[in-house]
Amino acid sequence: MEEKFQIEIGGRELSVEINNLAEQASGSCFVRYGDTEVLATAVMSKYERGEEDFFPLTVDYEERYYAAGKILGSRYIRRESRPSDEAICTARLIDRAIRPLFPENLKREIQVIVTCLSWDRENDPDIIGLAAASTAISTSEIPWSGPIAVVRIGRLKNGEMIINPTYEQREGSDLDLVLTGVERQGDILINMIEAEAAEIPEEVILKAVDFARPYLKKIINFQNQITKEAALEKIKIETLPQNLELEKEIKEFLGLWPVGLGPEGARLEKALFQPRKNERVEDISALKEELISYIEKEKPGMGKYAKDFFEKEIKRLVHENIILKERRPDGRKLDEIREVSCQAGVLPRTHGSGLFCRGQTKSLSILTLGTPGDVKLLQGMEIIGKKRFMHHYNFPPYSTGEVKPIRGPGRRDIGHGMLVEKALFNLIPSSEEFPYTMRIVSEILSSNGSTSMASVSSSSLALMDAGVPIKGPAAGIALGLMIDGQNYKILTDIQGPEDQHGDMDFKIAGTRKGVTAIQMDVKIEGISEKILKEALELGKKARNQILDKMEKVLAKSRPELSPFAPRILTIQINPEKIGEVIGPGGKMINEIIEECGVSIDVEETGKIFVTAEKEEAAKKAIAWIKNITREVKIGELFQGKVKKILDFGAFVEILPGQEGLLHISQISPLGIKKIRVGDIISVKVISIDEQGRINLSLTKLKKTYAP
Repeated sequence: MEEKFQIEIGGRELSVEINNLAEQASGSCFVRYGDTEVLATAVMSKYERGEEDFFPLTVDYEERYYAAGKILGSRYIRRESRPSDEAICTARLIDRAIRPLFPENLKREIQVIVTCLSWDRENDPDIIGLAAASTAISTSEIPWSGPIAVVRIGRLKNGEMIINPTYEQREGSDLDLVLTGVERQGDILINMIEAEAAEIPEEVILKAVDFARPYLKKIINFQNQITKEAALEKIKIETLPQNLELEKEIKEFLGLWPVGLGPEGARLEKALFQPRKNERVEDISALKEELISYIEKEKPGMGKYAKDFFEKEIKRLVHENIILKERRPDGRKLDEIREVSCQAGVLPRTHGSGLFCRGQTKSLSILTLGTPGDVKLLQGMEIIGKKRFMHHYNFPPYSTGEVKPIRGPGRRDIGHGMLVEKALFNLIPSSEEFPYTMRIVSEILSSNGSTSMASVSSSSLALMDAGVPIKGPAAGIALGLMIDGQNYKILTDIQGPEDQHGDMDFKIAGTRKGVTAIQMDVKIEGISEKILKEALELGKKARNQILDKMEKVLAKSRPELSPFAPRILTIQINPEKIGEVIGPGGKMINEIIEECGVSIDVEETGKIFVTAEKEEAAKKAIAWIKNITREVKIGELFQGKVKKILDFGAFVEILPGQEGLLHISQISPLGIKKIRVGDIISVKVISIDEQGRINLSLTKLKKTYAP
């Protein structure tokens, strides 16, 4: 079987090919956009995993160097190794979009693998990979309520919105917005957002979403056509019959049944609705264990049913209390932020530090300023270059009161780190204005909801504390959603059960001027335009409230760099003089580094960065470089040092690394015998030939060396 489908999107052809090349996968397809092509496969296991509390979905995005015509990797292992951070974020992007559309009672393992086979340097494989994943699942036997459509929206400097911009167009854009949508009853619901923006107003975000809707509709219709012609029949999922008698007994045990309430009242509700996370988690866990033990004793083998029903009742309680009574587990109002406190300069010797606390969520961020040579070197399928601004996120087990092995950053840690990096990137000064390499590390000290958004605030404080001239402080907030049919409530600053049992996690970061990053996931099929608009408005309100608190501590960057930060001075030289600064085998530059105690980075453009702990040392090295690269002019006088004497004259060093010939004709025959290597003599530049060779004359000849 081989079928091919085409559609035009954004002036380019999007083609989907269904064939039997990956015939043992449950579903597969090749998707091409421009000359970027990916293979997506979806495989479902034949057996259920019954004990897990989560849906066993794995999504992998595989970069292949051959796709870009490159041979990369370690010199001794010329192959792909661990996924790049960018590849991990692409896998998470796909996962977040497709996960909500699987049936809740599907317990078989699902693995989706997207492999980039060809990359044209214009079209990003991430949205193509997501479209391919949707098609592979839709045409397979795997139960799923897709398809989904995905587009990328950019905005040019003139305000024009463009669909699926190329890399070059994205560089000139102040908005990079990826969104996915599903169609329900003729309407497009948004089910995933990933955005980076240069302080964009919320109204512009909404306009971009409206601009995307017709394209999302067109792509969904296209996938529906493919599914109609090429899809396999979906498998039927067996579900356990509802046990009303057991559920009644569980409700009575938990105090949720109107008949037979014990003296403790509604036990589950009492455990769930309390302000402190630790007490809430302990009480719920103890009650669940007590319930399972009781049911297993009374009805052996029904513990799993009781456990699942227990979780459903928590979700129901959270939803009903918030939607009907506006009652949150910790007692806050729907739009109320937990208590906020923050500090700057909390660590004595670091270059910059910031602490941000919002309720029990606490993030400590530390900034280190490095030399231009400390940049991260990027070597991947899509990117080869340098990265001068980095944010890394650490989520140690003590932040949740748990004991776990520490094995380095996982996908979640990398994803959260990159989200904060996006939120701050457009606020960072250019390398011309601020030549430092910047690395921020956010240590999550305590976690109870939206640690990534807390990291935006703590990182912003750390940057300002160090004296980095950012455009302004940034803050982040996470909003949630409880929905039942047409009734819904949006929650500001979600935590604990609101996140776990809620229907949306909407993270939004920005400044007073506008949005810098968005990441939205849902556990339902999608959200309407009305909900999106309300969430953006509430996010702006909350962001400004947090910024009020932050600005009381530190309203703008400190006027001076941290005294512990290195000092960087720059000098622009003629690129043709780079060799003179470096010297044969690096002799000259190493001499400057050793003598002055500095580090030196030289760019091909002739721009030189000198970094030192003390500014005086950097100034000394700069003066040295200036002398080396100085353009000598005819008629100038120098006090030069005699470096070598030959029969026809002497070579005199007039500037570091620059020598001229003092020909014997410019000295009397007997006078040259009086010159010794190492002497300091007064000379004048009399000519410079086409090759740049300098000719000197001895001044005050008769008086000094007359026979």
